[in-house]
Order: sequence, then structure tokens, then C-alpha cells
Amino acid sequence: MAIPNSMAGSSQCCRQPSAPARRGQASAARWRCRWQGLWWGVLGFLSLCLPIFAVVGLGWAAMRRGAITPAISDGVGHFAFSFALPAMLLRLMAAQPLAESFDPRFFGGYLAACLLVFFATLAGGMLLARHRRGQAAALGAAAAMGNVGYLGPPLLLPIIGERGAGPVAMAIMSEVAIVIAIGSVLMAPMGERGVLGRVLRSLLLNPVLLSIGGGAVLGALGIAIPAPVERFLAFLGAAAGPTALFALGGTLGRLSLDRRMVLLAGAATIGKLLAYPLLVWVLLGPLLGLEQFWVQAGVMLAAMPTATNAFVLAQRFHTGAEAVSAVVLLSTVIAAGAFPLTAWLLAGPVPGP
Repeated sequence: MAIPNSMAGSSQCCRQPSAPARRGQASAARWRCRWQGLWWGVLGFLSLCLPIFAVVGLGWAAMRRGAITPAISDGVGHFAFSFALPAMLLRLMAAQPLAESFDPRFFGGYLAACLLVFFATLAGGMLLARHRRGQAAALGAAAAMGNVGYLGPPLLLPIIGERGAGPVAMAIMSEVAIVIAIGSVLMAPMGERGVLGRVLRSLLLNPVLLSIGGGAVLGALGIAIPAPVERFLAFLGAAAGPTALFALGGTLGRLSLDRRMVLLAGAATIGKLLAYPLLVWVLLGPLLGLEQFWVQAGVMLAAMPTATNAFVLAQRFHTGAEAVSAVVLLSTVIAAGAFPLTAWLLAGPVPGP
């Protein structure tokens, strides 16, 4: 008996796909799932990081629109640097045993990467671009000094937790204390005396460095901060992120990007946002074999944009300020997209709220 055409079609539709077809469908489904996971992972870190950079953008827009004056921006920045940020770092450092917050191998590896980037940029500026020593040192500082104080805590701590205060503190000691001291000596005019002494005195009175030292001592001795004082420090320290970021934006709003400096600034920015993190990864990971926490923290800190302190230093010694200004602006704009990508490449799932 012949099978009707309609029934034959129905029978064909019910046939199972062949084994190669099933394997192809499964492979395509896996790739779709993988790409969707990658996409949502990147979006997760963008949603975590972009609000931080949005506060910087708000400060920039407020300054450019004339809603705030340079004096207001400087006042907000002074509050963040002298009061809020020290309070936060003191509390976080004191809450952890020193063995958990400080790793000498991390400090040595991170500092080595910092100095290698600084002196490589210095040598490149003098040999390739024919810059004078002071100008080349200013570019070296721009490539080696990240905004680890202002951007480090709000970007890093939500991703790796409060234990990240230790790596932030060591990055500040490397990039602020040591690079500023070396950079000041190299940027100073030949024959100027007492530069190193003045810099060391200012560093000894630096409120951020003092809070790091005080917190480390309390953590090492196991001395708990009294509850009322701890609440005071937590309340004051909570203002560190918004005020520091807004002040950073206000400072950026006063800087300008000289088109003649774009090529030079681009080279220094590549050194800051690409070479520096890669070097930190090589030193902390394959060479020193540190655990993932330290490698992740070090690379993300090295991927911070150039600190405005580098511009202040160049202005102080009247050398290379225009180029450093361009590096600060360019690296901050690029880092708004590059940092979430770096964090995603290093991290696991996006931390929950």
C-alpha cells in the first residue's frame, strides 16, 4: 500500500538529525553560550566601573561649564587627600593582620616594574626623542605614576574586597613616595640643591603615607580601633571616593590637550596602560609565582591612568608640563574603557552588590 504524500512528509519531519548534524548544533550552542557569557561578563565590569568614571566626568563637566571654580575643586581635593582618604586607609589597614595586607614579594615586584617603566621611558625620551633630562623624567613619571590613590580604592575594592587596601597602599608607596623622590631629583635644574631633602620632608608629612604607616602598625600589633573611632573613620572614609573622583575631574577640566603632543602622549600612554600592566603580570605571576589575588590586584593597579601628581610635579619644575598634561587626559579617557576590560580578563564572575 502506498503511503500518502502528507504522511511521508510527516515521517520525514520526525526523523532525528544525523550524528554529525547533532554535533554541529551542540558546538554552535556552546559557542553561542560562550560568547553570551563573555558579553555579559564585559557588561558586568562596565556597569561596575563606568559609574566611577562618570563621577570624574561630572567634575570635568562642572569645571568646563563654570559650575565650580578651581578653588572649589582644589578644596574638595584637599579634603579627600588630607582627611577622607587617610581615614579610609587607616581603618582598612588596621583591620587586617600585617601578614595579610603586606607581601614583600608583591612590593618588590611592583616597585621593580614601576622603576623599569620609569627609567625605560626616561631613556627613550633622551635617546629617541632627544629630550632633555628634565623633560624625559617628566614623561617617565607620567608613565610610572598611576592614579592609585584616587581611583584605586573605588575601582579595586568592589572587585577584590577590603583586603585590596594592602596592594593599594604598596602601590601608593611605590608610585607616590619613590617615583616622586626620584623624579624630583631628575627634573630639578642642574645645580639646584636641597631638592631631595625637601621632597623627603614633604613625604614624611604626607597624610596618606602616615595613615598607611599607622594602620600597618596597628595591624601588626593586633590593636583594634575602638568602636566609636572605627565608626568615625568609616563615616569619614566613605566620602573619599566621591570627593576624590570629583576633584580629579575638576583638575582634568583645567588641563588641555596640545595637538602637537598627541604622538608623544600616545607613546607614554601605551607605556602606562599596556607595558606597565604586562610587566607587572610577568613579574608577579610567572617569575614570582604569587597567588591570583596579588597578581590581579597588581595588574589592575598598574592599569590605572596617569596621576595628576605627575602634572603637578612637571609644573613645579617647569619641564614637560604640556606633554604630561596630554598624557593625563589621554590615559584617563582610554582607561574608562580599558580598565573594565583588564578587570574582566583577570577576574572571575562579576562581584554581586
